Order: sequence, then C-alpha cells, then structure tokens
Amino acid sequence: MYTLMQKLLSEFVGTFALIFVGCGSICADAYLRAQGQHGLVLLGIALAYGLAFAIMATAIGHISGGHLNPAVTIGFWVTKKISTRDALGYWISQLIGATTAAYLLTLAVPEGIWRSVGLGAPDLATDFTRVHGIILEAIATFLLVFVVFATAADPKGAFDKVGGFASGLTVTIGILFAGPFTGAAINPARAFGPALAAHHWQNQGVYWVGPLIGGVLGGWIYATFLLQEE
Repeated sequence: MYTLMQKLLSEFVGTFALIFVGCGSICADAYLRAQGQHGLVLLGIALAYGLAFAIMATAIGHISGGHLNPAVTIGFWVTKKISTRDALGYWISQLIGATTAAYLLTLAVPEGIWRSVGLGAPDLATDFTRVHGIILEAIATFLLVFVVFATAADPKGAFDKVGGFASGLTVTIGILFAGPFTGAAINPARAFGPALAAHHWQNQGVYWVGPLIGGVLGGWIYATFLLQEE
C-alpha cells in the first residue's frame, strides 16, 4: 500500500512531465517555424501530449492511478473512489507539477520562442465564444475520463493489458479535433501552469469549467451505468 505522500509525488512528477513535454512541443514547433522549417504541426503536438500522458499514466498508475489531471481526479471524487482529502492533495500536486514544468520551460527555451506562443497556454480561436469553448473542452474531457474509468477504474477493464495508452490516445484525438478551436487543454493544470508562467490568462475560466464538467459527467456516467464492481 502506497502512502499519500508517495501518491502525491507520483502525480507531481507525472503532471510535470506531461506539461514539460506537451508545452515544450508547442515551443519546438514555434522554433522550427521560425527557422523556416515545416514544424511539428497539430499531429506532432497531439502525439507529444498523448504519448507523454500514456507513458506517465502507465508508469505511475499502480501508485496513484495516474490521474495527471484535476478533471480525472474530480471524476474519481464524485464517484467516491477517492477521498476529499486525497482529491485535494492530487489537485495541489498536479497544479504544482504543471507550474514547475512551465517555469522550467521559460529557463530552457529562449524567451522569444516561448513568448511567441504564450508558452503553450491555450486560448480560443477567433470568433470562438467561451460557451463554444466550454462545450468542446467538456466533450473532450468527458471522453478522456470515460476511457480512464473503462480501463483503470473498472476491475474488468483492460488496464493490465494496455496501461495508460488508451487514455493517451484519447488525449491525442481530443487535441486533433479541439486543438484548432480551444487549444485542447482538456486539463485545468495544463492551462494553469503555462498561464501563470507566461502571464497569459485569456479565457482561463473556460479551461476549468469545461474540463471539470466533462470529468464529473464522464466518471458519473461510467460508474453509474456501466461499472460492475467485483
């Protein structure tokens, strides 16, 4: 049995890696474009995020569950699979991990590069309203949390076989369809850390309201209608 501190450390490291790689890939894309090269484009960035999530969720899944995302944690909390104390601890660890990664990126990447993309902080596309953003972020997060429950929380699920890779692929497809419109945070920590480091707070509420709604619905629907406890 792992202690709470071990779980919180795992969530910190996992979320740190997710944000450092994910936002780092956005900075890398900006650098390549500035050099006149093709860049990673949307698919490359989506794969970077998805693979980072898949690898870290698989690596720490046996310790903390590999949430890496306050929206995943709230899905487990609303279905009473995690205590309020632990959920708050997970949130704090995830936010600190994301913030640490963002600030280290400002040291590792030239300022002109990361500032040109707001350090990867998400924002809405032109003429895309906050309501549109909340709906799209909620749907993308719903799919993620639903898959996490189906593979990790369900005793009959496929977690032992596929680890966190199903969840990572869900992050990838979420970015592919939502990225051009909202930046596809699908994760309040992913929005908060870069926004704090880059002072880029535009539409920050969208990236909390949408994912948290999606997380609650994804967890509740799976747990209520599909989960069969052993």
